[in-house]
Amino acid sequence: MSDEIKDIDDHSGIETTGHSWDGIKELNNPLPRWWLYIWYATIIWGVIYMVFMPAIPALPGMGTNTPGLRNHSDRDLVAAAVAELKEARVAQSETLLEASLEEIETDRGLQQFALAMGESLFGDNCATCHGAGGRGAVGYPTLADDVWLWDGTLDGIEYTLRHGIRHEADLDTRFSLMPSFGRDNLLSTDQIDDLTDYVLLVSGQEHDATAAARVAELYQQQCASCHGVNGEGDRLQGAPNLTDREWLFGGSRDDIYNTIYNARNSHMPAWQDRLDDASIKALAVYVHTLGGGE
Repeated sequence: MSDEIKDIDDHSGIETTGHSWDGIKELNNPLPRWWLYIWYATIIWGVIYMVFMPAIPALPGMGTNTPGLRNHSDRDLVAAAVAELKEARVAQSETLLEASLEEIETDRGLQQFALAMGESLFGDNCATCHGAGGRGAVGYPTLADDVWLWDGTLDGIEYTLRHGIRHEADLDTRFSLMPSFGRDNLLSTDQIDDLTDYVLLVSGQEHDATAAARVAELYQQQCASCHGVNGEGDRLQGAPNLTDREWLFGGSRDDIYNTIYNARNSHMPAWQDRLDDASIKALAVYVHTLGGGE
């Protein structure tokens, strides 16, 4: 039996694999020893890791993922870490509940704890509506300014968080109700047009002076009991100030008309059934320090 004739590349003198593309031959160069050793080592390491650590997917015939000899579980480790963190926070949470605003502001450690906890809670529960950093949105109040529909003190913010706004299941909720003057046929569209000009007048915007004068008496009859004789609002009722040009649903002519016509009575959840007392206090401190707390 004759020996197989090997194809040797003329230029390099290296044996070829016999493969050729457009006259270009593939050399049969062996892989570097160091590369092969690393490859073998990774295979060995993979087998060892699979024996000691959980294997996903499962090995054939095992039915489910194998837990490994170390019985390692990232889920259990995270749960243990969370439990440890909660335990470490218990003492600080109790101190936070007993501290006044002045004490929180002067105790750097307690203040940092409250702000860090409050910021996390705000991101999880409040930012969806009020925006990151409390910047607000149409229909959702800005919490980073000094304009408050209700009470901007620490106690006032905490009360709002606990009981919400127009939360039907809480008897202590903050509650006010603006009538839908147009939808419920309480006023004619002409009267609502004139009232729109009156609100534009008191807010310092371009308006029809004749229409505003024509409806001045109607404003006193229908609106002044909540918004005040001069339109400056009443925070005891959550009635907005109409003179500061800070608008929850927009301050254009169309926006104001639609608000008078349909009324816009938004809601806020009562958080006391969802968050513990320490969380509510921390959240109140965080909101208070966003820039608009009183």
